[in-house]
Amino acid sequence: MTGGLDPTSGSPRIVVLAGGVGGSKFVVGVREAARRRWPDAAGGTRAEITVIANTGDDLWLSGLRLQPDVDSIIYALAGVNDTERGWGRAGESERVAAELHAWGSGWPWFTLGDLDLGAHIARTGWLRDGVSVTEVVDRLASRWPLGVRLLPMTDAEVDTHVTTAEGRMHFQEWWTRHRAALPAQGFDSRGIAQSAPAPGVVDALATADVILFAPSNPVVSLGPILAVPGIADAVRAAPGAVVGVSPIIAGAPVRGMADACLAAVGVPTTADGVGRHYGPRSAGGLLDVWLIAEEDASLADGLEAGGLRAPVRPLWMRDLDSAAALATAALDSTAALDSIALGAHQRS
Repeated sequence: MTGGLDPTSGSPRIVVLAGGVGGSKFVVGVREAARRRWPDAAGGTRAEITVIANTGDDLWLSGLRLQPDVDSIIYALAGVNDTERGWGRAGESERVAAELHAWGSGWPWFTLGDLDLGAHIARTGWLRDGVSVTEVVDRLASRWPLGVRLLPMTDAEVDTHVTTAEGRMHFQEWWTRHRAALPAQGFDSRGIAQSAPAPGVVDALATADVILFAPSNPVVSLGPILAVPGIADAVRAAPGAVVGVSPIIAGAPVRGMADACLAAVGVPTTADGVGRHYGPRSAGGLLDVWLIAEEDASLADGLEAGGLRAPVRPLWMRDLDSAAALATAALDSTAALDSIALGAHQRS
């Protein structure tokens, strides 16, 4: 193997599937790891990083189109995100939201900051003008030098709804208002079976040296991406390695209520349960490598026996360095290094 580890040569193509706060942190870590390993002369990286963002939790509210995961990724990469709340812009005010609530508009338990509303208004105006979702995301992302190409999973509206004993509701209502306390009976991204990957998504997967599954919610963040017809097949057929990072540590979600989502689809809230949910590509699944936490080291042998390489690494992303270290661990897995090296060699 030659070329993959040499920081002075090559421009690896890295694709990340991401959604949610964990996905945003991981994407920032991937960018930082790439800057350190493959630096360019301008303080960035020679690596080509494409992020495919979940749009399954998008929604219309007060006449505005919201894309929570897209915006979280943009704000995190731009360094303007609110790290305390984990969502929205830093230094927010909420005067407009208070006025909307005074008029009885929107959801009183779903507060939008004034700066965030600026993005929603711009997005909605462009969509009303007939601009595609892909172009809208590109316009929003162009405000800051993000260092990645950001693509929505699809240009179609495929908002996720949850079925509970109290009825059907938008995912955001179940997640934010009820904090996933109502047992979910199922999830439905309406229209997703008729949707298509956004322009550039399949090509990015087909030419990637490595594909990374961020430690995002497997059901409502990465699940909708993989449910868009053609995306899972493109992952299975990709020439590069596919490496996932467990969002479960010691039987609990790293963040959020992924356990409530996993229970609804019959998947145990364990690192090996989620790994088997994705499955090894060698048996028709999606992954070659599944990184699990040191706390779950005892699960590695069982995963390996089932066809998934399962390196044990620190998975907590507490700051930029630990996020970059996690991304480096994913890129350093044997399958990933082999595919990066092979891709660099073929393009040289």
